[in-house]
Amino acid sequence: MAFEVFNSLTRRKEPFRSLEPGVVRMYNCGPTVYSRAHIGNFRAFLFADLLRRWLEHSGYRVLQVMNITDVGHLTDDVGGDGTDRMEAAARKEGRDPWKIAEHYAGLFLQDLRRLGIQPAMVYPRASDHIPEMVEIIEGLIAKGHAYQADGNVYFEVRTFPRYGRLSGNRVDETEAGARVAVREEKRDPADFALWKSDPQHVMKWATRFGPHGFPGWHIECSAMARKHLGDRIDIHTGGEDNVFPHHECEIAQTESFTGESFATYWMHSKFLQVDGGKMSKSLGNTYTVDDVQARGFSTRALRFALLRGHYRQPLNYTWEGQKDAASALASLDDMTLRLTRIAKAEQAEGEAAAGTDGGLELVRGARAAFAAGLDDDLNVAQALPALFLLRTAVLEGRFSRAGAVDALAFVREADRVLGVLEEAPADLDQRVQGRIAERQAARKRRDFKLSDQIRDELLAEGIVLEDTPQGVLWRRK
Repeated sequence: MAFEVFNSLTRRKEPFRSLEPGVVRMYNCGPTVYSRAHIGNFRAFLFADLLRRWLEHSGYRVLQVMNITDVGHLTDDVGGDGTDRMEAAARKEGRDPWKIAEHYAGLFLQDLRRLGIQPAMVYPRASDHIPEMVEIIEGLIAKGHAYQADGNVYFEVRTFPRYGRLSGNRVDETEAGARVAVREEKRDPADFALWKSDPQHVMKWATRFGPHGFPGWHIECSAMARKHLGDRIDIHTGGEDNVFPHHECEIAQTESFTGESFATYWMHSKFLQVDGGKMSKSLGNTYTVDDVQARGFSTRALRFALLRGHYRQPLNYTWEGQKDAASALASLDDMTLRLTRIAKAEQAEGEAAAGTDGGLELVRGARAAFAAGLDDDLNVAQALPALFLLRTAVLEGRFSRAGAVDALAFVREADRVLGVLEEAPADLDQRVQGRIAERQAARKRRDFKLSDQIRDELLAEGIVLEDTPQGVLWRRK
């Protein structure tokens, strides 16, 4: 089965084909760094990471760009007016907006690493691409798609007939004063800002449009995508809140400037809900990675919790659900450990494997089912049962040594895509085996108090001991 993705632009699944054979140019809308990114934000970033990993698994070289918006994200996203969110955060915190941006951008990149998200080719910052934005804006004015008014520059949406194709929001359906702010200098209420002028703005640049200017939000991504990936790209991703107006405006201004189609595929992840409702600062449920760790969960357990649902379906995050995700992950860790022991002859082959192919056919089926799930628009929920099927087979003793070796190879392949499993580090295995030897020696001396103490200490670390006919085995709790 070929890889198919749901294209938000055409509203249907389509076979994926890159513009250049073997190479994928992908742009991911990143954060606006006026505050700490929360786990809802990271659902979209983890979706982008999964997409890249599956494309690489499928043999593509992925040129991935994820921007960092550090200026120009206006509070009125639809009308292209209002307050720059960076400036608003600076006033609230009483700090320079440049320092605000640097602080939260650093935390964002740190959280990406903690969640196992592979680094993009580049993380361009909006403030470093002012010349590229001005070039596009000047070109749009020259081509009759943009106009200057009262120190500002606006894109005239009626000059782009395809405006609304992505979101379904048509210009004629927009009522002045209803969804967008009416500004007298605009030719149409739906026109959006490419460049703003404000002498009081701290983050500002002198251009031919005036001495106190700064960019509108939408122009930034067009400029950064074009500089680092070219006029045409294969995939553009973001959260569902980016569809309108951000991505709709990106399409209009980019294609009006280049005269070419911008992105072939547009892919959007659904919102993350918390306890069945929206995330809200007033409700205190805009959890960060730190908040999840403070509850005792690892970052890879959080990654698994956010990845295991299909990206185009709403995902409800609860602490009980996070606990279930951690437990499911622990069971997969245990499976990997058992397979490793069988493969290394540290544990006997399963009794049920005698007289069979030792699980080889089972692995072939699991590998095919896993690939079929991800080829179907990254349906992780459809792919994951293949791994848990192996877990059941391990417990049923259906693997020979050869089958375990093959199963481990598949598990490692799958984890290069999922990025959630953890094989026991050699130093941990060595330390635990040392403690088991101490416990065995204590039991031989009939010092059961010390034996129980060692068992309890390991259990407190999340290590469970199992006395089997083949000796003492350990697994993570």
